[in-house]
Amino acid sequence: MMSNQENARTALVFGASGLVGGYLVNELLNDENYSSVRIYTRKPMGLEHPKVHEHVIDFNRLGEQGQLIKGDDLFICLGTTIRKAGSVRNVEKIDRNLPLEIARIANANGATRVAVVSSIGANPESGNYYLRIKGEMEEGIRKIPFQQIVIARPSMLLGPRKEFRFGEIAGRIGIQLIGFLLVGSLSKYRGIHGRDVARAMIRLICSDRHDIVYQSDQLQNFRTGVIRNRNS
Repeated sequence: MMSNQENARTALVFGASGLVGGYLVNELLNDENYSSVRIYTRKPMGLEHPKVHEHVIDFNRLGEQGQLIKGDDLFICLGTTIRKAGSVRNVEKIDRNLPLEIARIANANGATRVAVVSSIGANPESGNYYLRIKGEMEEGIRKIPFQQIVIARPSMLLGPRKEFRFGEIAGRIGIQLIGFLLVGSLSKYRGIHGRDVARAMIRLICSDRHDIVYQSDQLQNFRTGVIRNRNS
């Protein structure tokens, strides 16, 4: 039962079918700060819960469906791989253009807070196409006048995925094997569970912190209630 129904907020979630997005939805459904969780997907997910409102939309025609993207707190957990997208141009559309379009629409419709999943090493000047795209997405998000912006930069994500990614699985095993060596300034490269990223995003978006960018180790620490300040 809601402890403060009148002040409970509406969450907007994009990427609910992914690793972080799936955990995020579960956390939001159990969070008394939220009375409604609106999920936007390409295909029906079939989630049944009193809080859930699922919208199946055409992501290529967001402008025509903008009236549906209305709420208080926006969570963006979108991302793809070049293998799945087929080209760098398509990765740009999904990892950069789409989050920015969603954020602009939601903000214009009254959303005041946003939390988005980026990547460790994101940099608009990077020679790596993936890190460049994530960095460009971050730059665009910062320019939108939200009252609260949370950019999560996780390292290798841990947890069960619905799709098989051999390279990512190999990377996870490697990260877990050498994790004990990643200390001090290297701790941000340790693997982090998708659930911990989701929990940190919710707690940060509901806080009065304004660091904006949170590295992987900060997300991990914030899950336990301790987070260090660091220049972004």
